[in-house]
Amino acid sequence: MTVSIWRYAHLALAILTSLFLILASVTGAILAYDAAQENLQPYRAQNFNQITLSQALPQLKKTFPEITEITIDDNRFVTLEGSDQDGNSVKAYVDPTTGKILGQPIIKSDFINWVTSLHRSLFLKETGRFIVGVVSILFLLIGVTGLILIVKRQQGIRHFFAGIKKDYFAQYFHVVSGRVLLLPIVLITLTATYLFLIRFDYIPKGKTEKVQHQVTEGKTLSIAEFPIFKETKLADVKGIEFPFIEDDPEEFFMIKLKDKTISVNQINGEITEEQAVSKAEQYEALSLLLHTGRGNTILAIVLGISSIGVLLFIVTGFAITLRRTKNKIKNKYSTSDAEIVILVGSENGTTLGFANNIHQQFLSLGKKSFLTELNHYQAFPKAEHMIVMSATYGLGDAPSNANRFLKRLAETPQKQEVRTSVVAFGSKAYEDFCAYGELLQETLSQQAWSKSELSLYRVNDKSPIEFSDWARDWSYQSMIPLASAPALYKMQMPKLNDFEVVGRSEISEEAITFKILLKPKSNQKFQSGDLLAIYPDNDHKERFYSIGKVGGNLQLVVKLFEGGLGSNFLYHLKEGSMIKARIMENPEFHFPKKASKVAMIANGTGIAPFLGMIEENTQAVDAHLYAGFRYDNQLTKSYQNFAVENQEKGKLAHLHLAYSREVKKQYVMGLVKRDQALFTEILKGDGYIMICGALKMQHDIEKILEAICVENHLDFQQFKKDGRLLTDCY
Repeated sequence: MTVSIWRYAHLALAILTSLFLILASVTGAILAYDAAQENLQPYRAQNFNQITLSQALPQLKKTFPEITEITIDDNRFVTLEGSDQDGNSVKAYVDPTTGKILGQPIIKSDFINWVTSLHRSLFLKETGRFIVGVVSILFLLIGVTGLILIVKRQQGIRHFFAGIKKDYFAQYFHVVSGRVLLLPIVLITLTATYLFLIRFDYIPKGKTEKVQHQVTEGKTLSIAEFPIFKETKLADVKGIEFPFIEDDPEEFFMIKLKDKTISVNQINGEITEEQAVSKAEQYEALSLLLHTGRGNTILAIVLGISSIGVLLFIVTGFAITLRRTKNKIKNKYSTSDAEIVILVGSENGTTLGFANNIHQQFLSLGKKSFLTELNHYQAFPKAEHMIVMSATYGLGDAPSNANRFLKRLAETPQKQEVRTSVVAFGSKAYEDFCAYGELLQETLSQQAWSKSELSLYRVNDKSPIEFSDWARDWSYQSMIPLASAPALYKMQMPKLNDFEVVGRSEISEEAITFKILLKPKSNQKFQSGDLLAIYPDNDHKERFYSIGKVGGNLQLVVKLFEGGLGSNFLYHLKEGSMIKARIMENPEFHFPKKASKVAMIANGTGIAPFLGMIEENTQAVDAHLYAGFRYDNQLTKSYQNFAVENQEKGKLAHLHLAYSREVKKQYVMGLVKRDQALFTEILKGDGYIMICGALKMQHDIEKILEAICVENHLDFQQFKKDGRLLTDCY
């Protein structure tokens, strides 16, 4: 909750000030460049900081008999006004040690004056200055709230400069550059705020009284002998007004120093009067220097970079907000109707993205799924499954939208048994990896109504592979299909590519399954077992099909469903037509590169990837294909012909078919039981078993394999952990 307040404050301030900040940043960068290049001009004397008035003024008097005024600007350029030995008026940059004219005073261009006016007052004079001042204060608050968010993200000030986990570019740049540019931005905002406050008298400038010194009749001294001139360096002087009439004791040198103004007797060099500059005015001058970078090229460059950085902050900040907005929750069913409840704890929207993906899959299956934040937990009278997905924030804390969950859970027990599963998201880069998810798992396990469906699943750094492991296992337990291809759970949607329809078979009364061949129009790498995502309505709705790679083309085996979005779309495509789709790599279901034997088990359209894998079996691995269908028809005849061709090529050892609706009714599970010796050999050796098709079939096959293992004193779970059971079921 606390983090949420700071985040909303940070966002609200940014929205409120963004337009002004864009103007201030662009003009600030231009003015910083102007200040840097001006400081690099060759009008500064060597060893300027060491030159005293007693050294400079006599030398200048030799070259310029009449001097009315000398000024030293922030760049330490000395400007002299007076006349030369020929009586010509002079106003120029001079070398105070030689009197040499170095150049003419810089006059700001109309463009720089225009930019300066826009930066300071938006062309609105005092009103504009006030607005700019207020924005400066708000910008300072943005920096403070951003600093707090970084500290919380880094789990404390001690880890402020520790590594940043890269979720995505906008987030990474926003945080990293925020740390790097923190000090310059604080400098910019603090000085701007001070200048605003003192200009509008919110900070009094303070008053100082003039102090009169007693005048003595000391001996006459040359200006080179004046004690004050020997003590004072040009670097400490802002300006000198010379006596209007020489040798007149009533005419004085008026010297403006950084901290005071003094008048000096031109006869004996004594100070006759001085008036201090108030602290407020000194801070004002310092703030102006630090805010503009005048007189310091490096500071000006840093300020310029920081101004550009502010622009990028605005862009990346709104990109982060847009990304979070995309994950907005939309529900089709009410809490009272929901059969599957997905509860989410997400700090930056990533976990919500995973949950939304699962939620959409349930809805596409016709399931009454309800997705909400953990803090909105309540009674769900018809809930059968409850999936809890949560990130861990800070030192093992709950995300802001989950910090009231445990209290609500204690207050509102469900009245019926609910099967629960917890998926914890986190990063192993932090000590408290998935700590909040562990707490959720433990707490739910203590609820009388909660029946744990799976042990806790941890997902490190948004790993799509680890998340797909949970999806696959949850599907297996619940018998509700979820896609298990890791590519489906990648957060960034790749661009779509063109595919041409180069072949499609017809359906018949015997079979409503058809094949379709698609040719990629660009060079794309893929192999059998990968997935093809199509978008029939040209929107976010995806349909996935296992790919069999045949002759360099994608072969899909599709069952035509009445009203089926994907199957109807594909079936009505004509040869030569084009579609937009994307190939999703599915390495978890590729034909093993090294194996002595491979048993491929499918039912229905699950045979599709295996047809491609057999063609790709150029190493002549001992491959056995088991497939179950309803009827022995024209389509299965084509599979038998395919098998004969590839047996002759040495790519397939045997094809075993089972028909569940023929007179001799048989299921593919029966074939596996029948060939127990072969499967025992695979389980004992280094073979692989691949399953593609219905989840129920996978479930039954695994029971048979587990029984075979028990009988032969083998460990089936270890076989699975070794990654030798590859599945792509739905």
